[in-house]
Amino acid sequence: MTETESIAYDVVVLGAGPVGENVADRTRAAGLSTAVVESELVGGECSYWACMPSKALLRPVIAQADARRLPGLAQAVQGPLDAPAVLARRNYFTSNWQDDGQVAWLDGIGADLYRGQGRLAGPRTVTVTGPDSTLTTLTARHAVAVATGTRAQLPPLPGLAEVKPWTSREATSAQETPGRLIVVGGGVVATEMATAWQALGSRVTLLVRGKGLLNRMEPFAGELVADALKEAGVDVRTGTSVRSVTRENGTVVAVTDAGDRIEADEILFATGRVPHTDDIGLDTVGLEPGSWLSVDDTLLVDGTDWLYAVGDVNHRALLTHQGKYQARIAGAVIAARAADTAVPDAPWSAYAATADHDAVPQVVFTDPEAAAVGLSLAEAEQAGHRVRAVDVEFSSVAGAGLYAEGYKGRARMVVDLDSETLRGVTFVGPGVGELIHSATVAVAGEVPISRLWHAVPSYPTLSEVWLRLLEAYRG
Repeated sequence: MTETESIAYDVVVLGAGPVGENVADRTRAAGLSTAVVESELVGGECSYWACMPSKALLRPVIAQADARRLPGLAQAVQGPLDAPAVLARRNYFTSNWQDDGQVAWLDGIGADLYRGQGRLAGPRTVTVTGPDSTLTTLTARHAVAVATGTRAQLPPLPGLAEVKPWTSREATSAQETPGRLIVVGGGVVATEMATAWQALGSRVTLLVRGKGLLNRMEPFAGELVADALKEAGVDVRTGTSVRSVTRENGTVVAVTDAGDRIEADEILFATGRVPHTDDIGLDTVGLEPGSWLSVDDTLLVDGTDWLYAVGDVNHRALLTHQGKYQARIAGAVIAARAADTAVPDAPWSAYAATADHDAVPQVVFTDPEAAAVGLSLAEAEQAGHRVRAVDVEFSSVAGAGLYAEGYKGRARMVVDLDSETLRGVTFVGPGVGELIHSATVAVAGEVPISRLWHAVPSYPTLSEVWLRLLEAYRG
């Protein structure tokens, strides 16, 4: 291994996904020299194996489902999707797994890219082992930001490695439609990929260990999504665990705890994520390799004054948009501290990631879509808030009837009875993903019910559900 001389920067960022890119963007905008270290593709998980490819797969599925609910159009879209065309469009949105454009963007902001495995080597020091085994040492005058994300977690089933199961990466990058697919899990990846591959021609069996789907949302979200998956042809089995998995002559055989034997061409495990921190040198700074990194609201790792953990690695909100939000906060904090400027980190300041606690939005791109922000009713009650849930069916909204024949959906707002502001909002139904930002503004802005009453929704739109919710609350 050849070692080069040490190179000093103001900031060193480990990880060039959307989160690391945003940290670098903010620190460069503040005039701080910045190095970015990446062992895979610049653009990260979201660009190549998660957000972008999964939504590219799902968009034709949802568009066709919407069209089939419209008289005058339904008969024209009854045939199967053109799976090769859908996969080709997915490939386009991943830039065919080439990162030239993202590398050019980093170069355009003046950040220096180092390809290879980056590891901490003591305070403010990072070593990079390049593809040619060259060792480069980077030192940071002000901060190191860890933005290495997560990877899929596989269950400890004997022989699972030999089966070569799919994780989210294979599910979003596969170049052919499997005839039969087993999906293990009940969360976002499981439900979205079951939706996509069933529509693309797979015969999907969804095995869910718990009682229902999307258990981090309001219960009705998972119920409506499960009903729709069954209607689409997915074999949904709740309360079911996988006891063993083998591959026999190319066929996957999964045996459940009930003794059922299920055969498929591929099996996807969507059973959680673990932090990608096992091989980044955490032990050299007194932290445990493979652990989540605990941070304060400025994204500073507990017990340090130079190390930041941004995005999934801090386990606050495992969502790309939330990680990018944290990156903007962390970038502002790093820049201010580098300039010896005060960092007022009161809630909702420019230097505090307050939304991680109170206003995290998420959309699940199934059919129907499920979108939520803030706390569910159960979470609000467990947190000790005095709250009331208000529910309405979208069938009460003229815009829903115009959107689709037989539109099925439900909305809930969780009202804090002491402040008369919203603790959380959930929408389930076709097209509701575009509604959630209005709810995010209401929750993050702590907008009183009395003022929301004057935010008049346009008629006839799905947004008129807001009026129905407020009417139901006021009585």
